[in-house]
Parts: sequence; C-alpha cells; structure tokens
Amino acid sequence: MGLLTGKRALIVGVATDRSIAWGIAQAMHEQGAELAFSYANDRFKERVEPLAASIGSTLLMPLDVTVDAEIDAAAAKVKSAWGHLDILVHAVAFAPREAIEGSFTANTSREAFRIAHDVSSYSFTALARAFAPLMQGRHGAMLTLSYLGAVRSIPNYNVMGLAKASLEANVRFLAYDLGPSGIRVNGISAGPIKTLSGAGVGGFRKMLNYVAKVAPLRRNVTLQDVGNAAMFLCSDLAAGITGEITYVDSGFSTVGMSFADEAGE
Repeated sequence: MGLLTGKRALIVGVATDRSIAWGIAQAMHEQGAELAFSYANDRFKERVEPLAASIGSTLLMPLDVTVDAEIDAAAAKVKSAWGHLDILVHAVAFAPREAIEGSFTANTSREAFRIAHDVSSYSFTALARAFAPLMQGRHGAMLTLSYLGAVRSIPNYNVMGLAKASLEANVRFLAYDLGPSGIRVNGISAGPIKTLSGAGVGGFRKMLNYVAKVAPLRRNVTLQDVGNAAMFLCSDLAAGITGEITYVDSGFSTVGMSFADEAGE
C-alpha cells in the first residue's frame, strides 16, 4: 500500500513531461494517489492528455487560473466526478518575458507587476477558496511551488521574485485560515530545474551551472527530488506540518559564501 493510497489529487500546472508538476504527479501516482489534471488552453491539452493517460488518469479539465468562472467550473467537475478532494497542487507561475530579464527597475511595468502577482500568487488563493469545501473532514493538503528569488535578489528573476514572496505569504495566511478545518497548506522552494518556465528566465543556464558548483550536494535537484518531497508533504506522514516553505535545492539556500574555484575540493 502506498503513502497516498485512497487519496485523490488535482494537479494544476503540468505543461510538459519536464514540468515540476509532472514530477510531483509521478511521485504521487507511484504512492497510490488517483490523479486529475487541468490544462490552461487547447495547446496545453494536447500535451497534458497523453501524460495523464500514461498513468491511467481520465479526469481532465480546462482551467485558466485568471478566470474565476473556470475555477468554479473545475471545482464543480471534481465534485461531480469524485465528490471530494484530498490534495491540491498549485504549480502555476507567469510574468511577461520582458519583465524577467535585465533591469528590475526599468523592466517592471505596472501591468507586468499585476500579471505576475495575479497568475503566480492570487491564483493559489482563488483555487483554495473553490476547492477547500471539497476537503472538509478529509485532512486535505494544498501545496504550491516557490523559489529562492522570493527572499533573495536573483539576476533576471525580477518581478517574479516579488510574486513568489507574495505566494509564500499566501501559504502562511491560507494555512492559518484553513487549519481549523484540518486542511494543511505548504510550499516547496525548489532549486533551478530545466523546465519550460525556467527556460524563460534570462541566464538560466548560468544559474544551473552556479548552483551545481556551490550547493553542498554539488548538483542540481531533479524532478524526482521535488516530486518525492511534495508527495511526503501531502501525505499523512506530514500531518503536523503546515504553513512551511520547504527548500529542495541541494542545500544551496544554506550557503552564505563560496569560493567557486575551490568548490568540490
């Protein structure tokens, strides 16, 4: 019996088989969870549908997280198909490309700021509001994905760092608000991974190389590393954990200084 046997999870944010969300889905599937997936539009549906089929999932739904009507429709579909929900995974982030390269001051427009926070942070609140009623009495778990740029300046991450800081505060407020209902809310701050969204950040390859040099484990994390941590946080083994941001980054976030030329010695 797996750690998630008998639990039902909705994964929001799978884009390709290299998405962190897909790594989480695989880990949860391996531990017995029954999974549902959403897709943002028809282009993503073509990618998500075969991935879902590969692990036996048949519950798919359109879900643009910036449209409240689509969020409500997705919740209604899950309720109709399953009656309840145990796990919600929010793996959604976006900022206009011009805002995540170069100068933070020069490239952060009011509209870019609004979009980044709406898609990357507010959407978690909106999803929690819609799906929390389906978790009543089931010791539900909600999980989102952050990054070190929420608490430290990272070249080119720019306005996305502000949105992730908002998201991490979101985790704490949702955890406090939903805790009395038995619902836990946590986040994972993952190290850089080669994903579709990561590739949009300027200098991303340099970021990967630097982390591999100076992180205590001297490597970048994998989809499996993050997936397994997510699976644990959404399992009953983590029943006492809520409101936390767990770093899965080979220890990079713990390093205060590194002499790069000596890394690995």
